[in-house]
Amino acid sequence: MNRILLLWLAAGIAGAQDQGEVRNPRTTAADVEAGARTFRSHCSACHGMKGEGGRGPNLANGVFFHGSSDADLLANISGGIAGTEMPGLFYSPDRVWQIVAYIRSLNAGNAAQAAGDASAGAALYRSSGCANCHRIAGAGGRLGPDLTLIGQARSPNNLRQSILDPNADVQPRYRLVKCQDRAGKSYEGFLMSEDTYDVQFIGTDQQLHTLAKADLTRYQVERTSKMPPYQGKLNDAQVENLVAYLSSLRPAGGAR
Repeated sequence: MNRILLLWLAAGIAGAQDQGEVRNPRTTAADVEAGARTFRSHCSACHGMKGEGGRGPNLANGVFFHGSSDADLLANISGGIAGTEMPGLFYSPDRVWQIVAYIRSLNAGNAAQAAGDASAGAALYRSSGCANCHRIAGAGGRLGPDLTLIGQARSPNNLRQSILDPNADVQPRYRLVKCQDRAGKSYEGFLMSEDTYDVQFIGTDQQLHTLAKADLTRYQVERTSKMPPYQGKLNDAQVENLVAYLSSLRPAGGAR
């Protein structure tokens, strides 16, 4: 369902509009409660039970990176957001409007905040070798996730968990491939795609490899993180400082 069609549907159910401006027609207390139920069942896995953020952005502060109008929210929820992990939610516009109403009701004061020292966290990031695998604003390695805008994509709680226990949530893009070809050469890297015949991955040499499975004598995909856990390696203050620094990495103006 494309964006133009979504906006047309929204305009059709919104009733009275001013100069084509689309406004949410489902804003009663009952709509908010219904939206909360749908949000908890379909959205909270990524955005948190109260929109505080997790794998997906924090929604509790009412500022959004991909448009903040009612029409933008309807389109983003219904059709997904290209280039992100956000999928479309193929419900009727009325039900999606209820989700929008619930998101609007979220109190910004409920948003999780990072309490550490971001400057100290930046120094720790540099001294701990994080840039060997991660990139920020084009500087650093490519093996781990790009962290340039990680503060607008992940909540402090999610960042903290990723530092202390990376295995808690390993995305398919960062599952580790280990294999060996018939010549005895071993490979290791991050899975990009695979089918019955071939596997494609980014090797730890940061090169793209495509291999035929028939040519491999050993092949396995590990669902654990290549990143080492820092539980017990950093004290509580260091963890909070690093979380504060990562949380500060967001677009200019703090838009989400």
